[in-house]
Amino acid sequence: MALEAKYGDLHSLRIDRTQKEPEEPKWSKRFILAGIGMVVLLGIVVLAARLLSSSIPEVQTVRAKPVTSSSNSGDTVLQAAGYIVAHHTISVNSKVTGRIAWIGVEKGDKVKAGQVLVRLEDQEFRAQAEQARGAVSMARARLQQLENGSRPEEIDQANANLDEARANLANAKATLERTKPLVQQGVFSRQQLDDAQAKYDSAQQRVQSLEKAYRLSKIGPRQEEIANARGALEQAQGQLAYAQSLLDATQIRAPVTGTILERTAEKGELVTAQFASGADTGGPRGSVVTLADLTDLQVELDISQNDFAKLSPAQKAVLSTDAYPDREYKGQINEIAPMANRQKATLQVKVKVLNPDDYLRPEENANVRFVADEKNKTTQTVSSGAIVPTSTVHDNGGKRVVLIAFNGRATMREVKVLSQRSDGYLVDGLTGGEDVIVNAPADLKDGDRIKIKQ
Repeated sequence: MALEAKYGDLHSLRIDRTQKEPEEPKWSKRFILAGIGMVVLLGIVVLAARLLSSSIPEVQTVRAKPVTSSSNSGDTVLQAAGYIVAHHTISVNSKVTGRIAWIGVEKGDKVKAGQVLVRLEDQEFRAQAEQARGAVSMARARLQQLENGSRPEEIDQANANLDEARANLANAKATLERTKPLVQQGVFSRQQLDDAQAKYDSAQQRVQSLEKAYRLSKIGPRQEEIANARGALEQAQGQLAYAQSLLDATQIRAPVTGTILERTAEKGELVTAQFASGADTGGPRGSVVTLADLTDLQVELDISQNDFAKLSPAQKAVLSTDAYPDREYKGQINEIAPMANRQKATLQVKVKVLNPDDYLRPEENANVRFVADEKNKTTQTVSSGAIVPTSTVHDNGGKRVVLIAFNGRATMREVKVLSQRSDGYLVDGLTGGEDVIVNAPADLKDGDRIKIKQ
């Protein structure tokens, strides 16, 4: 029984092939086929997009920088370009010949008038000044001696010497008078009389000499001697002043307040006030530094003779530089050359910068716009063009053009180059803000599709 039960269970596990399998619905097959077709179509589109995109050039763009200025409508009469220069440039030289012991400035330093810039070795000049000072002391003492005259003690001494001489004279006279009768009587010899007479004459001469010395001691020295001593003192004082000036000249000071433009000497080098050989020969230097007052700047311009009639003395102008085109400065014609340049057919004009600041540098490029007299003008902000890199400007049939990226295409724009600047061209024809193509392919034309490189 158990075996039959197991057989029955196995028999129940057999597949009944007499029953039919249920059929899948037809709409499911359609969806599967449609999905497969969409995947294939999408792949074809992606492949085609990749093939087409590979033919579109990839370019790099840069934003054009706008240049604007505050202008009065209709006031510009002439535009010109020139260079900024210092009104006065000073080469600081040495008054004496000496070796530099110390130099305390560098290029670009601001200095004040009277500030010590360089010190020279001064041992010799200091010794000369001390020697001259001693000569002044001696001359002054001599003059004071003569001006003060004889001291009371000297006068008393002269008077005492005179009294002594007078006493000796009286004694010699008495001796002479006693000797004369004795000689006549034959008591004394003639020789004794001659000796007494000689002694008397000598005493008399000494009294006269001491009387004159006594009177001179009371009168004092002669005016000529005092004048001579005074002249000697003045001469000694002059020599001292000269020696002191040479000593002071060993400290080279700034003659004006300004900025150091060049430092032309170094410690240990020899500088001279005489003719100086060039630096390449190793000889002494003629100057130590060059400085200028950078608050007093001008712009030198060469104006064509055809345009000179548009300008007038003291005419106002507006200035800007290539380095900072957005900064403007007021100016005014300060100098007009009295003679024109025949070769260039130009006339030099210097425009004074009325409001300079630290952004202006000598020898920097400057653009000057001369304006008319202020009569019935309205101030407005006008566009002066835009700045683009020099590599973006191309020649096209004799015209200067740039390519601009706009809505995925290259658009050609004709421009006019106004001036060359440190960061590119200042061009007319752009207002600024345009995306200018920098590395445009040689075959890129107006209207071609482009892809901007991120």
